[in-house]
Amino acid sequence: MTAILLGILLALGLLLLGRKFPEFFPARAWVIPAILMLVLALVSAITVVPAGHVGVKVLFGRVYPETLPEGLHLINPLVSVEKISIRTQEVFEHAEVPSKEGLNVVLEASLLYHVQPNQAARLYQSVGPRYDQVVLAPQFRSAIRGVTVQHEAKDLYTSGRELIASQISQDLEKPLSDRGLMLESILLRRIQLPKMVEEAINDKLAAEQQAQRMQFVLAKETQEAERKRIEAKGIADFQNIVSQGISEPLLRWKGIEATKLLAESPNAKVVIVGGKDGLPLILNTDPAGRKP
Repeated sequence: MTAILLGILLALGLLLLGRKFPEFFPARAWVIPAILMLVLALVSAITVVPAGHVGVKVLFGRVYPETLPEGLHLINPLVSVEKISIRTQEVFEHAEVPSKEGLNVVLEASLLYHVQPNQAARLYQSVGPRYDQVVLAPQFRSAIRGVTVQHEAKDLYTSGRELIASQISQDLEKPLSDRGLMLESILLRRIQLPKMVEEAINDKLAAEQQAQRMQFVLAKETQEAERKRIEAKGIADFQNIVSQGISEPLLRWKGIEATKLLAESPNAKVVIVGGKDGLPLILNTDPAGRKP
């Protein structure tokens, strides 16, 4: 647009000079600036919106509600186009915030967001191109302080971090949506507690882990004792069954069978039938037939 205005001014200047000093500036001298102005007008009528952006059209301070998508566009040469990114962007915050007990906690967090394409023109009109510093950063900082003051320091250090991040998201979602911004997520990156509190929490967590380990050991020993008791009962039951199955007639019968087998054996044995208990006595002799 500036180039077009300069071309118009140059053409008018040459035209006036041609009328006042025709010997130096002939009447047709303004043709060259006119052609140049036409070329500049054609160039200014073409705009390119890069990937991940939308174009907001502005004409003499008026913002058009319709935005231009990505790509090449032919527009009014007098219209300027502001490129607004609709990609995911980050706002980083490093703050020292109070906890419920009044302790100062150093917190680093990130806010991920993107501009809603159909709200880009309204955002540019109401806030301007520095919306991240004008809207996002102050509200993000305020939401962090408003949530952390409701929780104890140990919640920030342990599993309560997810709840805190969720509450910050709930506090920011509607205000940002009203501005044309879409909140994606809140990330708590680093939390630094006072050294004394951090050591106390670590000691408590270590004690809890030790207690859980002892419970596991006791449960394991209880199971081992139960296994041994079952095993001992099984052995006792087996011995009881075996003792009940062995009787004197059975022993006599087994003795007779053994006597018969030994009598038929080629080995040199001496068998005496009719011992004190009625069972055979077996005496070993050497292969030469000598008595031991």
